[in-house]
Amino acid sequence: MDYVMRAVRAEEWPLARQLRLEALQDPAAPVAFLESYEEAAAQPDAYWQDRTARGAEGTTVRQFVAESAEGEWVGTVTVLVERPEDDVRFGEAAAVDQGHLVGVFVRPEVRATGVTDALFREAVDWAWSLSAPPLARVRLYVHEDNPRAAAFYRRFGFVPSGQRIPAPGESGAWELEYVIERG
Repeated sequence: MDYVMRAVRAEEWPLARQLRLEALQDPAAPVAFLESYEEAAAQPDAYWQDRTARGAEGTTVRQFVAESAEGEWVGTVTVLVERPEDDVRFGEAAAVDQGHLVGVFVRPEVRATGVTDALFREAVDWAWSLSAPPLARVRLYVHEDNPRAAAFYRRFGFVPSGQRIPAPGESGAWELEYVIERG
């Protein structure tokens, strides 16, 4: 596997935009992401610049990418740091200091090659490296109709917490919480 896992840099916003728009065109996008391609494509450059800059900071948000030897981005995941005193972004309020993985996308041609595992290791390792205060767990949500993603999360070590929330915009569908507790 000739890919490097690393954090984004603020000036790479055009690449971050391009990969996000590609992700939003994936067949799983309607159950994997909270925005549509049309909504994201309509955002001005300043939106993408700010979003990428926040993901590059590494304090409360950190975006990671999988980059080929040729500089092509083939995957991404973002870690949101959630504290009990924070406003709720998605899901249930944080009862403990935790990381929340969002925006997971890996191009189809590199799925099942180890890229997703390496990308998740980078993100989870970063979450565990935080010390002020340390995170107790890392969580993510997966739509009940996304069994491919759920199977990967379980294989990686996430376990269902038993918590679920209504899927945004869908009557009767659920988002299931998966967690890894700090060992």
